[in-house]
Amino acid sequence: MIYFFQYFILLIFFCFSLFLSFLLIFLSYFLTSKSNDWEKVSSYECGFEPFSDARNTFNIQFYIIGILFIIFDIEISYMLPWAISLGNIGLFSFWVMVLFLTFLTLGFIYEWKKGALNWL
Repeated sequence: MIYFFQYFILLIFFCFSLFLSFLLIFLSYFLTSKSNDWEKVSSYECGFEPFSDARNTFNIQFYIIGILFIIFDIEISYMLPWAISLGNIGLFSFWVMVLFLTFLTLGFIYEWKKGALNWL
């Protein structure tokens, strides 16, 4: 019976979160002004007037840098739990992470040698 009580508390928390989310969405919809003036519908580009149309193509290096950022961000998110539990994991888990880091390092070196990080 105690296990059901723990899940019941979780259910209450979930229902409260769901209710609060919907309440905030509906309040923001009904309490905001809906007038479309020129400043509201114009494009914003870091405080400057836009130079050209926003639908122009970008250089492929923007996407490559973005993908590299995501890859290394995921690497860090894997390394933090691994580093915290380093004393409790076995030798196999240690070498799997070393292999993972080796693959990421080799991929980074490949991108660097191919010139993907050069902006010229």
